[in-house]
Amino acid sequence: MAQTMTAVRLHGPGDLRLEEINVPEPGPGEVLVKVHRCGICGTDLHIAKGNFPAPNLPLVLGHEFSGTVAELGAGVAGPATGSRVVVDINTACGHCYFCRRGQKLFCPTVAQLGVHTAGGLAEYVVAPAANLHVLPDSLSLDTATYVEPLACAVHGQDRIGVASGDTVLVIGGGPMGLAHVALSRLKGAARVVVSELDGERKKRAEKMGADVVIDPSETNLGDALNDLTQGVGPDVVIEAVGSIPTYESAVTVVRRGGKILAYGAPPATADMKLRPFDIYAKELTIVGSYAGTYDTWPRAIELLAGGRFDPSLIVDSVRPLDEAVQAIEGLERDRSTVKVHIQA
Repeated sequence: MAQTMTAVRLHGPGDLRLEEINVPEPGPGEVLVKVHRCGICGTDLHIAKGNFPAPNLPLVLGHEFSGTVAELGAGVAGPATGSRVVVDINTACGHCYFCRRGQKLFCPTVAQLGVHTAGGLAEYVVAPAANLHVLPDSLSLDTATYVEPLACAVHGQDRIGVASGDTVLVIGGGPMGLAHVALSRLKGAARVVVSELDGERKKRAEKMGADVVIDPSETNLGDALNDLTQGVGPDVVIEAVGSIPTYESAVTVVRRGGKILAYGAPPATADMKLRPFDIYAKELTIVGSYAGTYDTWPRAIELLAGGRFDPSLIVDSVRPLDEAVQAIEGLERDRSTVKVHIQA
């Protein structure tokens, strides 16, 4: 095995570099994974701009990856070298108040690969052996690269509880919004509506199964939803953009007694206008969804292995690792590009 590897590291806001660094060594309880592919996520863009906390710089980005086991650390009995795996990126202490209640995302020491510790936009990454999921033979490494974002969307669906017969509005036709379109249909939504500005993303939403796609720059969203629902409004609104205007719009358009999923990641310091009376009088249920972990990973794996979710409808292109920095910068400029995978 080579002693050095290529990696994409962030040194500060706007300072992304393709560098040669040492291949990490797995410690006790850890595994070295040879990365096959890594997806570029909207969170990566936020981190690169300095809008999302990343305390440990320089940092190797990337948290949506698949690969093979290259080396086992001390005390690790498996999986065997060469096993095809994905990695739950969330690590926690395992014994605090939240961990004991199955909520490790709230653990005071929670850390995520690619956010707090080195991630998968590199040739190799070290991960806790306990966080590995071995893939079934029917699932390719290419397709498995989408397990992490799909697990996040599964968690969001669990939190909001789309029911058979619901009208669901998804605000935003990016990768995660599109995932929620497909999952809402699998949950039995009678109608899935997408609000999206970009022409290419509107087409992608239709391919993923959206029944109606509304461009809010051309049509008043509230009026269009009233026409579709006989003046009632959608049962469920999933905000998958992360902007203040769309969050405020979600509260406005959801029906009385409806539910809102806060899924898009807004800037950590952003504020929005919210009248408590609207929550009170409309009896709204508003829930957040941050990431997927625990059983959402094997469930996402099974959805992909069973052909119930097709990432090829979302992924635009696959580019080599030495083009990763340009790909991240390009995603900032070109909104018509939905998802890029990096081949390590």
